Amino acid sequence: MPIRIVIADDHKVVRQGLRRFLELDAELVVVAEAANGAEAVRLAEELRPDLVLMDLLMPVMDGIAATATIRRTIPDTEVLALTSVLEDASVVGAVRAGAIGYLLKDTEAEDLCRAIKAAAAGQVQLTPQAAARLMQVVSGPESPEALTERETDVLRLLAQGQANKQIARRLSIAEKTVKVHVSNILSKLGVQSRTQAALYAIRTGLVSPGSAEQPE
Repeated sequence: MPIRIVIADDHKVVRQGLRRFLELDAELVVVAEAANGAEAVRLAEELRPDLVLMDLLMPVMDGIAATATIRRTIPDTEVLALTSVLEDASVVGAVRAGAIGYLLKDTEAEDLCRAIKAAAAGQVQLTPQAAARLMQVVSGPESPEALTERETDVLRLLAQGQANKQIARRLSIAEKTVKVHVSNILSKLGVQSRTQAALYAIRTGLVSPGSAEQPE
């Protein structure tokens, strides 16, 4: 099954360009386009896509607010933030809202396709530089509920950039079981996304920043 994508951007030419080269990849299909955050939320709730490619600066409802709503109401839909400028406020806002990652609009087409596939699979990709910047401003839980030994194993692999299928294979458990563990981890840590959970793992020394998988 191809990865189903909703593109959210207030510029029609950007949406059309994204659709054009994304659909050159047989593993990706654009199911809808949204011109603002509110429309992105409505389409996500209606279509339940695998991923929303979200611009952050849009009218009616901005991308950060839309991301937070989508992640709260449709947790199975990942959100990948797309920005024109790498600003700390935008990146931090997107991560706090639950985005699994972020990209710049000048990203090469092939790199964008790879990142979308990784994000749709639940794969966190953080460069050491990005992790360091985010850890300075994204606060972690003050007194998180203790994780079980198996949840800790899952969190360590998640923070190393492993997708659910890879984690399942490494731990010899079902992929559905991994999803349950991830859900429990997010709940116990009081965070909204795998990215935030990965940052927590790095901050607490469970993994080193350099061990998180870097985007290609």
